[in-house]
Amino acid sequence: MIPSISATCPVFPSENAEKVTRAVMNIFPDAVLNIQENEISAEPGDTEHFGEQIRKQKILDTARSVMMKGRKNTERTIFHLNKQAAYAGKISFVEERTILGTIKVTIEAEDITAFIELLAPHTVNGEEVKI
Repeated sequence: MIPSISATCPVFPSENAEKVTRAVMNIFPDAVLNIQENEISAEPGDTEHFGEQIRKQKILDTARSVMMKGRKNTERTIFHLNKQAAYAGKISFVEERTILGTIKVTIEAEDITAFIELLAPHTVNGEEVKI
């Protein structure tokens, strides 16, 4: 089950493009970036670092809930991350419409629900549960 992942992020005139780039790279360190004047797009390749971070930050339940809510069909989920938190190396899920914009992440997989189950499994008392 190899997913296709993409991330896009606006760069506003009031923002430093290098800092926005760093925010994206903090979440997806192996991403191939395409930097344009007002947007950064990234092809992360995998979700390994992202998965490690949601475990380290102990936000599996939140990540799972957001990704399940973001399902657009049986093959894709879309969610948004806070750029400022990402710059600090943290994952923070936000609504699409925020003042400074977000990092929009799209994950496509043959069975997106099964992929979400792998990436952000159920927990009981903060511990992963293998179902």
